[in-house]
Amino acid sequence: MSEIATSIELPFADRADAARQLAAELAPYRGRSPLILAIPRGAVGMGRDIAAALDGDLDVVLVRKLRAPFNRELALGAVDEAGAVLRSDSAQRMGADERYLEDEARAQLERIHERRARYGGEAARINPAGRIAIVVDDGLATGSTMVAALRSLRAQGVNELVAAVPVAAATSLERVRAEADAVVCLATPEPFYAVSQFYRVFAQVEDDEVVALLAAWRAGR
Repeated sequence: MSEIATSIELPFADRADAARQLAAELAPYRGRSPLILAIPRGAVGMGRDIAAALDGDLDVVLVRKLRAPFNRELALGAVDEAGAVLRSDSAQRMGADERYLEDEARAQLERIHERRARYGGEAARINPAGRIAIVVDDGLATGSTMVAALRSLRAQGVNELVAAVPVAAATSLERVRAEADAVVCLATPEPFYAVSQFYRVFAQVEDDEVVALLAAWRAGR
């Protein structure tokens, strides 16, 4: 399945609005025990809403972008929880040599391990092997973190791998299609400068919010 909805009005009101519309497109997975894996931090609340709508399970998939040396918002790749590094072809052109990328990957991997501990540690982690895994993010700019997340889960033996996002840059979505068994995206608007431009409210999500959300979900299940 590879879908782009055609009747979506942008911008979304907020992430909850986007999650509601995305859950409607993912309805065929309801009743199939999907595992919803949200990319922190912004997508965790969305993942919770989608898991509830699909009667699925919720967890996080931990990946971090590798930041460009002169523009910390620009992704030059990503690193996953196992330490696998995805590098952009533009890294060297953006001033990132081999030493910089190694140091940046090491620093981001440390952040991943810190987050895993804060989010409940290995004891709370759900094994994705053999599951339908739906990876959710609040949007795709470069697509690096989503690609890294999908590759990480593929290596863990999922049965079916789905990428689900409300909005994406068209070129980034094509990168993701090559990694997933199915892609669900609500819109690929142009021009695309940043995910935030397609939300009226796009508030920063803090780690404390994610910790509380995951704890409440686990207690309720």
